Amino acid sequence: MENPARPAEDADTGAHPIYAQAPRSVEFNKLRKRLIRNMREALDKFAMVRPGDRWLVALSGGKDSYGLLALLLDLKWRGLLPVELVACNLDQGQPNFPKHILPEFLAGLGIAHRIEFRDTYSVVTDKLPQGATYCSLCSRLRRGNLYRIAREEGCSALVLGHHRDDSLETFFMNLFHGGKLAAMPPKLVNDEGDLEVLRPMIYCAEEDLQRFSDAMAFPIIPCDLCGSQDGLERNAMKAMLADMEKRMPGRKDVMIRALGNINASHMLDPRLFDFAGLSIAQKD
Repeated sequence: MENPARPAEDADTGAHPIYAQAPRSVEFNKLRKRLIRNMREALDKFAMVRPGDRWLVALSGGKDSYGLLALLLDLKWRGLLPVELVACNLDQGQPNFPKHILPEFLAGLGIAHRIEFRDTYSVVTDKLPQGATYCSLCSRLRRGNLYRIAREEGCSALVLGHHRDDSLETFFMNLFHGGKLAAMPPKLVNDEGDLEVLRPMIYCAEEDLQRFSDAMAFPIIPCDLCGSQDGLERNAMKAMLADMEKRMPGRKDVMIRALGNINASHMLDPRLFDFAGLSIAQKD
């Protein structure tokens, strides 16, 4: 793991150096505060933080993972996140992957990090037919390697950049295609039982993260270097939710809150509620 000397915080911005070139506008400050507020709510509500823990922060080079890292660093700099952070990028061997961008970005800001190369791209292309979508298998291989790296780095948690819209899209994919009610959980334990997976941006809107990324001018690495695109089902869910939000602004926030406000007795799952035990009062 590389842990270069940390540069002094920018006295003018009163923040971690990652914010040195951030806009000084009122609009940006409101956006930043909203994202921080959303993240703090998730961290607190789902009991994600144990002081002294070490977290591996997955950094793909996309807008969401950059946003995740910047917001976590913001909280840590303010003394509100008493954990150690290690940023990690897994270079999976995609064609034309710009290997220099993330090491230069992280080292220049004094952020502890690890860059790992594993040619999972060749594994994916060998196992899947030409023209197939690589994303699902690629993601599983990436997750397995990140678990391994987290163990090697002495981390208790792998932290991912999934947001509100990711969780809602997953919910509707499961609803329409899987016949079940399930979304992306904010916190889970892996199958081996030795690592937590945390999603502290579960209340953050993708639109806010896009605006945040644009304002911060992160050096974005596209996720489609391999030529594959995410499945048509997820794209359809994204389009459906966008149309719903356009016609009824605020619906996404209502829906993400609904996922945490479940009335088991008004659903249809006898595993969650004892319908068989329901009975009317006996008359004397």
